[in-house]
Amino acid sequence: MPKLSRRLFMLSAPVFLAGCMSSRLQTTASVKPAPRVVPAYYQEMYAAKTDELYPVAAADLTKVEPEFYRQEVDYQTYEPTGTIVVDTQARHLYLVGMNGRAMRYGIGVGKAGLEFQGVARVQYKREWPRWTPTSDMMQRDPERYGHLANGMDAGPTNPLGPRALYLFKDGVDTLYRIHGTTEDWSIGRAVSSGCIRLLNADIIDLYSRVPNGTRVVVLQGPESPLV
Repeated sequence: MPKLSRRLFMLSAPVFLAGCMSSRLQTTASVKPAPRVVPAYYQEMYAAKTDELYPVAAADLTKVEPEFYRQEVDYQTYEPTGTIVVDTQARHLYLVGMNGRAMRYGIGVGKAGLEFQGVARVQYKREWPRWTPTSDMMQRDPERYGHLANGMDAGPTNPLGPRALYLFKDGVDTLYRIHGTTEDWSIGRAVSSGCIRLLNADIIDLYSRVPNGTRVVVLQGPESPLV
């Protein structure tokens, strides 16, 4: 069997190597990422709720980045304890606590959630609220929203979810709402509709912690906890 000359080997090497690299790339591309493992602590936190007026399904946390799970964090701010700070750019909502701590929730930010900035108050809050589309929504898509001019009854399919906080400024409705959602995948993202949405378990938790009159600060610029 003839020996492979050094010159012939060098000329053939790129072909051999290319074949190896191609095979390696194909193998790597074919490997699917492992599904996210959600700790039992969070599975329990976001489990289904059967003691509500309507059933609340468990959140699919495999569709939500872990940084948007509810958790207590360090948070330095000049705002007093009990203030809600909505950071639309960071996709976080903070309930200011004591000693430089806050409860942080992940949020999805709808188009209406970008239309207000500044300080408001929770004028009132509702369990299982009705939802009425805005006049702009009905004019823009009358086939979809026109029949809802008198509102949509509460329930599992209602876009506001199981709870809603209604924000007013100087006694005037800002049309800004903090509410729930069944679209778990939308948390941490900008979405086309709604205001500020939380996972249903999170809006139920937030609702239980804040009274009417709660101060709310909405930030639309770069993330800045010192407000």
